[in-house]
Amino acid sequence: MPEQTDVLIIGGGAAGLMCGRVAGARGRSVLILDHAKKPAEKIRISGGGRCNFTNIHSAPSAFLSGNRHFCKSAFSRYTQEDFIGLVQSHGIGFHEKKLGQLFCDDSAQQIIDMLLAECADVGAELRLNTAVESVTPLPQGGYRVAASCGVLDCASLVIATGGLSIPKIGATRFGYDVARQFGMKVTELRPALVPLTFQAHFLERCKALAGLSVDAEVRHGKTVFREGLLFTHRGLSGPSILQISSYWDEGEGVTIDLAPGIDIAAVLAAAKATSPRRDVLSEMADHLPKRLAADILAEVEMGGRLAELPKKAITAIGERVNRWQVRPSGTEGYRTAEVTLGGVDVSGLSAQTMEAKTQPGLYFIGEVVDVTGHLGGYNFQWAWSSAFVAGEAA
Repeated sequence: MPEQTDVLIIGGGAAGLMCGRVAGARGRSVLILDHAKKPAEKIRISGGGRCNFTNIHSAPSAFLSGNRHFCKSAFSRYTQEDFIGLVQSHGIGFHEKKLGQLFCDDSAQQIIDMLLAECADVGAELRLNTAVESVTPLPQGGYRVAASCGVLDCASLVIATGGLSIPKIGATRFGYDVARQFGMKVTELRPALVPLTFQAHFLERCKALAGLSVDAEVRHGKTVFREGLLFTHRGLSGPSILQISSYWDEGEGVTIDLAPGIDIAAVLAAAKATSPRRDVLSEMADHLPKRLAADILAEVEMGGRLAELPKKAITAIGERVNRWQVRPSGTEGYRTAEVTLGGVDVSGLSAQTMEAKTQPGLYFIGEVVDVTGHLGGYNFQWAWSSAFVAGEAA
């Protein structure tokens, strides 16, 4: 005889554990399955081990989706303030790092332990090291799941298996395969919040500056992010680059301002008038890291004293600093991507419950859905909010 449960959740990460807590609190019997040895590995490694668990500015405008309005219902019913309240109720210390990003004072493990305790309190059971082999709809409604622990029947099945990012912690295509099995659309998938890579010539410049970080404004079309930019041996990274990667597409260019708010051409022209004997590099180094300034001057083949700098050269340096045009060749891929862009098409899901419109009792939550947030705790908030509304309905 198959084992019976009201709600079966596949995926013991952020969304799966939150959903289990909410469904269990309604008196539903809940079983959570995960193929990993430990639960919520993505929480554990996030935020440098301190988990950027939400963002106080979380709002639908910070998310990409086939329908930008889809996430509004979930966010209105379970807000960042709701999750902050849960964290506070467990006595977990936290702080705002920057731009509304909230991190644990001590360890990401505290968030995992909190979710596990919440699940235990409502009787939601978690089974690890459990592989799911197949999902079959039952004639009378509900689903039969064949797993390495045996055959399980459930009234509601919740898919919380995440995306393809960071395969070393167990990312798989399972959730997308289940959606397709039931005739649901899955949008184009690609790595997001990921470093950008470049062709050999450009890469040599990056390698020479590896480890150097600057405040930068990075632009793609009308989308602009102002945060840190990091030169690496593989290309460009840092928060501003990770953010723009979600909007960039192969073959397109990106514009970078390495000195936001400072018109370098105007600065050089004014310095030439007042301090003509001053070295160009010294003036540049007042506004940029010296190593970066020297590299830019070498690239545009300029140097010497300000007095010797023609107007054309000042314009060229200004363009290179304030409107640097770069053309990435690709990204570092899912290996380092923080999230997956795309997912189960939201047109096939209820925004109120996350239930499949054509498949009663089947729910999709978290990263597996085509809702992708900006860097900085937004994607965790989507996990909490989508899991909450599904847990209330499943």
